[in-house]
Amino acid sequence: QVQLVESGGGLVQAGGSLRLSCAASGSSIRRYVMSWYRQAPGKQRELVARIITDGTTDYADSVKGRFSISRDNAKNTVYLQMNSLEPDDTAVYYCHTPDGSPFGFWGQGTQVTVSS
Repeated sequence: QVQLVESGGGLVQAGGSLRLSCAASGSSIRRYVMSWYRQAPGKQRELVARIITDGTTDYADSVKGRFSISRDNAKNTVYLQMNSLEPDDTAVYYCHTPDGSPFGFWGQGTQVTVSS
């Protein structure tokens, strides 16, 4: 069983930055694919960024060049550095892994609000 706890969300002006953290407990995530998703009001949850065990990353087109996902296996934590934030980035951001169980694990989410 893996517990994922996100933190670092908040209110920021357009053009600003935030760093989200996803702290895992219950199991090492060293061998897990880790992802960040987001869900804006009235929209479907969408994949923002993903990092696999060898450090390879991929991003949604809408965040490429602005967001960066990283992992610190020693701290059992995954990060999402978000720069040049836009109002359209406003959403609840969720940490997720598809590994460790048939259904994977989700965090509870952290709210990011970007004002114009």
